[in-house]
Amino acid sequence: MSSHLGYGGQAVLEGVMIRGKRFFSVAARDPDGNIQSITRPVNMLYTGIFRKIPLIRGVVILIETLLLGITALNYSANVALEKDTSEKTSYWSIGITMVCSLVLGIAIFFILPLFLSRIVESQLQSEFYANVAEGGIRLVVLFLYILAIGRMKDIQRVFCYHGAEHMTIHAFENGDQLNIPSIRKYPTAHPRCGTAFLLTVVLVSIVVFTLLGRPNLTFLILSRILLIPIIAGLSYEIIKMGGKYASVGIFKVINAPSLLMQSLTTSQPDDQQIEVAIHSLTKTVEADNALKSSA
Repeated sequence: MSSHLGYGGQAVLEGVMIRGKRFFSVAARDPDGNIQSITRPVNMLYTGIFRKIPLIRGVVILIETLLLGITALNYSANVALEKDTSEKTSYWSIGITMVCSLVLGIAIFFILPLFLSRIVESQLQSEFYANVAEGGIRLVVLFLYILAIGRMKDIQRVFCYHGAEHMTIHAFENGDQLNIPSIRKYPTAHPRCGTAFLLTVVLVSIVVFTLLGRPNLTFLILSRILLIPIIAGLSYEIIKMGGKYASVGIFKVINAPSLLMQSLTTSQPDDQQIEVAIHSLTKTVEADNALKSSA
C-alpha cells in the first residue's frame, strides 16, 4: 500500500490546495498566467493523537477541512483578483465564516429534510418510511445543490481544478511521475473525495436516524444536530477504508455510488490546471520532506 495516502486536497478559485503530512500548500494562477503559492504548517491540533482515534478523527478532520478550505479560498480569491496575498485572514473572520457555513449546512441538509419528511409520516403513519423518506430528501437536496452551483461559470472551472487535483493525487499515490502525460492517465474521480464523504454522510444518516425512530419534534431536531459528529466519524471511517482498499471487491461496490456522483463535481482539466495541481503537491511534498530530513 502506498505511503502517500496521507495526501489529499481541495479545488479552489483558479487553484488547488494540497494537504500533506505536516504542511499544506495553496497554488493559484493569477490573471497574468503566473502560478502563485503559499506553504504553511498544519496546526498541531490536527496532527496529534486525536487524528489517530477512530470516529473522533473524522470530526477533527472535518473541522480541519473547513478551516483549511476557508484559508485556501481566501488566498486563491486574492490571487485571482490581484489583491494583496500577504494579508492573513483573521481568526475571527475564519471562525465566523465556519460557523455560518455550519449553520447553513445543517439547516439545508438536516433540518429541512426532517420537516419535509413529516408530510410522509402524516400520510403513511410509518416511522420507518418517514426516516427513509428523510434520507431520500436529503440525497435529492444534495444532488440539486450540486447541480445548481455547477451551472455557475466560476464553479465549472473549480470542478476542472477538482479533477486536476484528483488526477495528480492518483499519480502520486501510484508512484508515477508528476508530469502532464503521466497524470492524464488517471481518472478525475477519487475514493477519498469530499463528494464521496457527503454522500456517505447521507447514507449513514438514514441508518442512524432509522434506529432512533420518530419521537417528539424537539428530540428529532436535537438528534439531527447533536449526532452530526457521530455520523461524520462513521462516514470518515468508511471513506478511509474505501480509499485504502479500493481494489477489493466489496469496497469497489461501496465506492461505486460516490465515484459516479463525482461526475457532477469534477471535469477534465486543461494542461494549465494540471500544472497548478502539480505545483501545489510538489510544494507540500518538499516541505514535508525537508521537515523529515531535519528531524
